[in-house]
Amino acid sequence: MTAYVSAFDFFSIGVGPSSSHTVGPMRAALDFARRLNAQGDLPRVARVECTL
Repeated sequence: MTAYVSAFDFFSIGVGPSSSHTVGPMRAALDFARRLNAQGDLPRVARVECTL
Protein backbone atom coordinates (compact mmCIF):
# COMPACT_ATOMS: atom_id res chain seq x y z
CA MET A 1 0.00 0.00 0.00
CA THR A 2 1.42 3.38 -0.98
CA ALA A 3 0.30 6.58 0.68
CA TYR A 4 1.06 10.02 -0.60
CA VAL A 5 1.09 12.68 2.07
CA SER A 6 2.11 16.28 2.29
CA ALA A 7 4.97 17.49 4.45
CA PHE A 8 2.31 19.44 6.31
CA ASP A 9 0.81 16.13 7.47
CA PHE A 10 4.00 15.35 9.35
CA PHE A 11 4.82 18.74 10.80
CA SER A 12 2.05 20.08 12.99
CA ILE A 13 1.40 21.17 16.54
CA GLY A 14 1.50 18.33 19.04
CA VAL A 15 2.68 17.48 22.53
CA GLY A 16 5.90 18.77 24.04
CA PRO A 17 8.17 21.75 23.50
CA SER A 18 9.45 20.56 20.11
CA SER A 19 6.18 19.13 18.90
CA SER A 20 6.82 19.82 15.23
CA HIS A 21 9.76 17.41 15.43
CA THR A 22 7.93 14.65 17.30
CA VAL A 23 4.53 14.48 15.59
CA GLY A 24 5.87 13.32 12.23
CA PRO A 25 7.90 10.39 13.58
CA MET A 26 5.01 9.40 15.88
CA ARG A 27 2.58 9.33 12.95
CA ALA A 28 5.03 7.43 10.75
CA ALA A 29 5.64 4.82 13.49
CA LEU A 30 1.91 4.38 14.07
CA ASP A 31 1.29 3.91 10.35
CA PHE A 32 4.14 1.38 10.16
CA ALA A 33 2.81 -0.59 13.16
CA ARG A 34 -0.73 -0.57 11.75
CA ARG A 35 0.49 -1.93 8.42
CA LEU A 36 2.45 -4.70 10.15
CA ASN A 37 -0.60 -5.54 12.23
CA ALA A 38 -2.87 -5.62 9.17
CA GLN A 39 -0.49 -8.11 7.53
CA GLY A 40 -0.36 -10.23 10.69
CA ASP A 41 3.37 -9.60 11.13
CA LEU A 42 3.35 -7.32 14.20
CA PRO A 43 3.55 -10.14 16.80
CA ARG A 44 6.77 -11.41 15.15
CA VAL A 45 8.58 -8.05 15.35
CA ALA A 46 10.89 -7.64 18.33
CA ARG A 47 13.10 -4.84 17.05
CA VAL A 48 13.19 -2.26 14.27
CA GLU A 49 16.43 -0.54 13.28
CA CYS A 50 16.70 2.42 10.95
CA THR A 51 19.95 3.88 9.67
CA LEU A 52 19.78 7.29 8.06
